[in-house]
Amino acid sequence: MRTEVIEFNKTQRKKMIDFRSGDVVKVYRKIKEGEKERIQIFEGMIIAIKGKQSSSPMITVRKVSNGVGVEIIVPIFSPGIKKIELVKRAKVRHSKLYYIREKAAKALRFKFTDKSEIIKENEEKTIKEKPEPKKRNEKETDNSEKNNK
Repeated sequence: MRTEVIEFNKTQRKKMIDFRSGDVVKVYRKIKEGEKERIQIFEGMIIAIKGKQSSSPMITVRKVSNGVGVEIIVPIFSPGIKKIELVKRAKVRHSKLYYIREKAAKALRFKFTDKSEIIKENEEKTIKEKPEPKKRNEKETDNSEKNNK
């Protein structure tokens, strides 16, 4: 993809949300029934993310309800989505988890991390990413003083 297109798509995004496949999320969707509007919560696991570099990436969320698998494909920045809340994160190795469709819920044994642990990790990353001001060595300052004389 051209870099200009990627830059344009980044400017069109509302905010970047760091979702991965294997995350368990709650999707708060606005639903209109006649003149009334209500919010419905859909909680499930993200099995795929499409269009990460586009202006509106889409996630596929799957849950099992009454023994029947239900999937929705949600554009992250859609006006019909009030918010997407991260519940927990599973340790997975694939970016697309389509193999989950054939497996029973009990057969899936993921190692989950809690939401509070994820928040701590993100805070630590932001602290590490901040660049520290460069300190001059004593040798460098001595050499610059000698050159100035």
